[in-house]
This record gives sequence, C-alpha cells and structure tokens, in this order.
Amino acid sequence: MQPTTSLIYDGTFNGLLSCIFLSYEEKLEVVGINPTGMANEELFSESLEVITDKFKADRVWKAFKKIASSRGAKSIYFAYLSEAPGIELEILKYLQHTFQHKKSIDGDFASPHVLKIVQTAKKVSREKHRMEAFVRFQLTKDNIYFATIEPDFNVLPVIKHHFTSRYSDQEWIIYDLKRKFGLYYNLHTTDIINIDFAKNIRSSEENDYFFDTREEDFQNLWKNYFEATTIKSRINIRLHHQHVPKRYWKYLIEKNPLHN
Repeated sequence: MQPTTSLIYDGTFNGLLSCIFLSYEEKLEVVGINPTGMANEELFSESLEVITDKFKADRVWKAFKKIASSRGAKSIYFAYLSEAPGIELEILKYLQHTFQHKKSIDGDFASPHVLKIVQTAKKVSREKHRMEAFVRFQLTKDNIYFATIEPDFNVLPVIKHHFTSRYSDQEWIIYDLKRKFGLYYNLHTTDIINIDFAKNIRSSEENDYFFDTREEDFQNLWKNYFEATTIKSRINIRLHHQHVPKRYWKYLIEKNPLHN
C-alpha cells in the first residue's frame, strides 16, 4: 500500500500549483494540502513542506488551461480564494480529473469534486459583486479615498480591475481588515500594501484623525438625500434584506454613520 502524504504550502496560488506539480513529479498519494500554520488532520500521513516554484506553477497552470475552459480556470481560482478548509485538495482532484479525461470537465456535476468547486466559486463570485456594489470610500486628510472591508472570502484580487477602471481619476485604498492587506491605486498602478492599523480604526476618534473635515458633511448630505427619496409606503423589508444583507450594512453610509 502506497504511503499517503499531506502537503504544506505558503498559502499562495503559485504555492498550491507547486504542490500539484510535486504530486505528479513524485507520484504522491496526496490526502491533504494545507497552508502553513494549519493543523494536519491526517494523522497517519507524512507531512511534506513544499517550496513555491513559479516555473513549476506556471507549467501546471498552462497545461490545465490548454485543456480546461476559461470558465473552469476561473472556477478554480475563485474556489482557491474562498479559503475554505480542504478546498486545496478539491482543486487537486479537479485538475487530476481534467488531466485524466484530457478535456474540460466544468459541466461534469456527477463528480463531487467538480460540483464542490463550482458551488464554492459561485459563492466567491457573489461576494465579489457585492463588494463592488457596497464599498464606500471616505476622503482622508491626505486626499486619498479610503475604504475598509471584511469579506467572507479573499476577493481583493478579483475586485482590483473593477475599481482601477472605475476610479482611475483618483487615488484610493481598499483595505481588507480581516486579511491585513489592501490595494492602493496611485493614479498609475494598483499595488498590494500592508498597513498597521489601530484596533479602533472605526471609532469616531480615529475618523477625526484620518478623514477630511468635509467628509462628515458629504455623508450627512448623502443620508439626507437617501431619506428624502425613500418612499416609506413602498419599503419591502424582506426584499431589501435579500438584496442588501445586514452584514453589508457597515459599508453603507446610509446604514452606518461616520460617528457612532
């Protein structure tokens, strides 16, 4: 009986693809792929740390994209961004299934691995669209538009293009407080940044320190407009919660005032 192996990687997409390359190169029976720091639940498997190799990662991804559809490739990347426990192994199984059949399998829902990837990717896609719709910027004293988010999934990499294209005439930062990195657009390029924030970043004291004094006036103007144009007799609470779930209200000016 072939011994089983659990792979440990750095959490990056290239790192995951490096794991998949190694699984073929060494003909490993992989039963788990986990980011560094996550406990290995496979007690009787050998743990092996994989060093990210971009050359090997590119080979895997190019080989996969030659066979898979663009939708399949997108589903794999979105599923990876979900950070769901065990999703790395599901991605490995999906790629193994693809290479075995030598054709796109994105519609093969009889395979539990394909179904899992597609369902997970759809959740990430919904989160992406909601972040694009609900992110609200505030003007800082440095004349940079700033927004914080805490999405369920790691969607910053896939909302980058939307905000770079839509807000190309102003400097902005979107920072993921949960994952502690952000995007900064400097009127030319959009780069990944890290900022050491105070724990009370959303407090009124911090708002006074960071944001332009005109920001509260702008937000009050928007809230007054929102209230004035709302027809209370036509409010459908159930439908409203369906389209704008409560967990997104903290991003909306009309729901979440600047000063608490």
